Amino acid sequence: MSLSMAPSPLWMTVRMTWIGPASSMPRGPADDTPRHLAALLGDDAEAFVDGYSHLWSATLRREGKAWPATAPTALLVAELLDNPLLGPDDPSLPDAMLAYLYEVGVAADLGDRAAEIRARVKDRAPELRAWTAEYVSTDADGRARMWRDGTGLGELVLDQAALACFDLVPALLRRTLPYLASERARRRTCAAAAVGSLARHPVASAQRSELLNQLTSMARAADSSYDLATIVIAIGHLGGDTRPWLADPHAGVRACAALAPDLAGDDAADKVLMELARSPQAFGKSFGDMAPPLQLQSKSYQDLLTGRRAS
Repeated sequence: MSLSMAPSPLWMTVRMTWIGPASSMPRGPADDTPRHLAALLGDDAEAFVDGYSHLWSATLRREGKAWPATAPTALLVAELLDNPLLGPDDPSLPDAMLAYLYEVGVAADLGDRAAEIRARVKDRAPELRAWTAEYVSTDADGRARMWRDGTGLGELVLDQAALACFDLVPALLRRTLPYLASERARRRTCAAAAVGSLARHPVASAQRSELLNQLTSMARAADSSYDLATIVIAIGHLGGDTRPWLADPHAGVRACAALAPDLAGDDAADKVLMELARSPQAFGKSFGDMAPPLQLQSKSYQDLLTGRRAS
């Protein structure tokens, strides 16, 4: 599969569409995604901007979940990541591809639901294809009616999309791991974030301990609070111990350590979060002019904090 050539059979056989309820109604099919992503390798500035916008707006749901477009797009993103023509003068572009793979890992994190979804979609492929084809061909009003048609097929299409991401994760993880040893510190950090979501997959259970050791070493060697906070979140996502960073002098690092799922209900972690809750802006300001760690950019720190305190 090559982005510089015509779309591959994968893209010829899968009609890439936005599927969603009326509140997030699609803007149209995404079967031109290979063309948009190929523009990221060229020198047409306008096409580049359109391609980058398309990647993030048309192939991922805002809720951090999968469209039918997501899994095939992730394969192309993995190819982009390894392409020397991507961003020779802008090292942030490969970093953005790793950030995309992080989001795919989040969408694919089905926990123990994968088997149940697989059982529900089994033998229903013809129905799901027919529903999707009709959805693509109708107008906005028709799509809204279909979403409320009582069959549940729309939700099942989305579940099938998440399952496709789940099944793709082992390949994406293999493509991502080498970047943990990148010469660029920020690329290592983005790779750590991606690994932190992708390695939650059951296939990675045997190597998770080794990955946690590697991420912990990276955290100890990090030379910026942003990188450290991002890596600490990845450690937490994989079930590692983030307690050593609860006392970090940097407020953002402390918060990211306290948000580790395994520290829910931990007195020290709760104290950190309660202190920050008194000044919600302190977390964002702690990183200066930089955005928060990429894992927190699709869901705000305030939302995460609210959810943790409610639980």
